[in-house]
Amino acid sequence: MQVVIDPDAGFCFGVDTSISLAEEYLGRANKLYCLGELVHNEEEIVRLKKLGLMVIDYTQFGALHNETVLIRAHGEPPSTFEIARKNNLTLINSTCPIVKKLQSRVFYANEEMLAKDGQVVIYGKEQHPEVVGLIGQTNEQAIVINSPSEVNKIDFTKKIHLFSQTTKDEAEYRMIQQIIGERIMASGGDREQLLNITRSVCKQVSNRIPGIKDFAKSHELIIFVAGKSSSNGKVLYNAAGSVNPNTHFVSSVAELNMNWFKDIDTIGVTGATSTPGWLLQQVASAIDKLF
Repeated sequence: MQVVIDPDAGFCFGVDTSISLAEEYLGRANKLYCLGELVHNEEEIVRLKKLGLMVIDYTQFGALHNETVLIRAHGEPPSTFEIARKNNLTLINSTCPIVKKLQSRVFYANEEMLAKDGQVVIYGKEQHPEVVGLIGQTNEQAIVINSPSEVNKIDFTKKIHLFSQTTKDEAEYRMIQQIIGERIMASGGDREQLLNITRSVCKQVSNRIPGIKDFAKSHELIIFVAGKSSSNGKVLYNAAGSVNPNTHFVSSVAELNMNWFKDIDTIGVTGATSTPGWLLQQVASAIDKLF
């Protein structure tokens, strides 16, 4: 039996930077607060907590004074930075550069839409931390949709500037664009005049899809490793599964099922951009030991 780890799997540079900043700080201090889970991977969070990372929510953040807090790659709304200023908190801002640029674009798009009686629309999960940060750039005015069934929130007679959460599926984003365009025309409007689209799906996610499909096709069985709440994990898992039905999702070694490996010669191990390399190696080693 051959077990191969996908050479393109592992952290994206945004998450990698956040993890490195946390490890660097904890190398000289015994604790570091982090607003929300640093990465959507349960196993990595357990490892970081052992180093001294303390994950807090917004209520706990608001009660902190004179402490150091890590801002994760997903970014934060302006209100978070205002609380930090008032409470004399030192922030280690590890917002992903791609997300930071998107926040700026959303802010200026909202200013333009306000002046033209238009609307900013974000394709994403309303409670996803990145989307919370993006909504904050619009003073909570942005319209968030997560599926075609939610497009009725939009006024198709007004100007629309459309963005996507960076970790959404690009093909799904294109479908949303098409649906909105069709609804504009059905309302008697001009798509070209009313709809402005920003391509904001992260290339590190979208560019991995062809590679992960090739990797999945080249092995009889795929073990996809990711945190259950990872958005890009769902996108990449579905991509692998679309070409290899024998693809299984696990978050840890404990979730491996012996029955999956019967009469299998080649196994590929891959994961999300939020899956650490050490966890991929741990899963691959566990499979090797089973057989």
